[in-house]
Amino acid sequence: MTETPQDIREDGQRQAAILASALPYLRRYAGDTIVVKYGGHAMGVDHLSNAFGHDIALLKLVGVNPIIVHGGGPQISAMLERLQLRSTFIDGLRVTDAAMVEIIEMVLSGSVNKQVADLINRAGALAVGISGKDGGLIRARKLTRTVRDEDSLIERELDLGFVGEPSKIDPRVLYSLLGSGLIPVIAPVGVGDQGETFNINADTAAGAISGAVNASRLLMLTDVPGVLDENGKLIPELTAEDAQRRIEAGQITGGMIPKVETCLKAVREGAKAAVILDGRVPHACLLELFTKSGSGTLIRGT
Repeated sequence: MTETPQDIREDGQRQAAILASALPYLRRYAGDTIVVKYGGHAMGVDHLSNAFGHDIALLKLVGVNPIIVHGGGPQISAMLERLQLRSTFIDGLRVTDAAMVEIIEMVLSGSVNKQVADLINRAGALAVGISGKDGGLIRARKLTRTVRDEDSLIERELDLGFVGEPSKIDPRVLYSLLGSGLIPVIAPVGVGDQGETFNINADTAAGAISGAVNASRLLMLTDVPGVLDENGKLIPELTAEDAQRRIEAGQITGGMIPKVETCLKAVREGAKAAVILDGRVPHACLLELFTKSGSGTLIRGT
């Protein structure tokens, strides 16, 4: 069906109205730093990936300073399968031996990192892919898990191998890149005190970085709409106190618990607020930042 001149005018008017309504939010975030954790379904679907690249480029063009931390679980699993290496998981964390951590670093810091940076570059901004080891960005320590036997109640510590958690974030390399007009794209691997490489959960890395740079927002793109109430409806906003209470009351359960806890840690350590939002929704970041209703569940300190 061919567009008429009236259709074209009306479409232009709608676009102009959208830009006008976004202006107060553009002013609000101008000059601010936004950390985006990119992963899940949004990372594996072409039209969502392309939209993500354009959204991040747009943020930079309107004066926002985005920092991207990406995952890569499916890509790692595919490579390990090709090499006939078997993965095991504990609490969603991939048990990682010395041989496996080399492969994980290769995949995350290599192909995945450069693909994410390229999405943004092709959209018209300048992104640079780095890992948490570059410039001493992420110092890491070994992460362990303790489990209790249901019958004996005896606790034992599980060895996850080279799975780590951030012990210190040195953001100088990020400030240097941002000051040069570049967008940092970070692979979540860190370096230990003995120079060893640690595989770090991307949510955890993004949360730690957002706190260290005092980000205005941590945007965690997930495969769910956000935090849901007992009736399955989205909760638009939670204080840190309310979020903690809901965890303790069993109202926030399963895989949502570590995501909310990451957000809580981020706001305690310096981020102004954190948002859990659905990366399967096109332009989720723009909807959250530049519209009145937002797009997910916002968690703030007070």
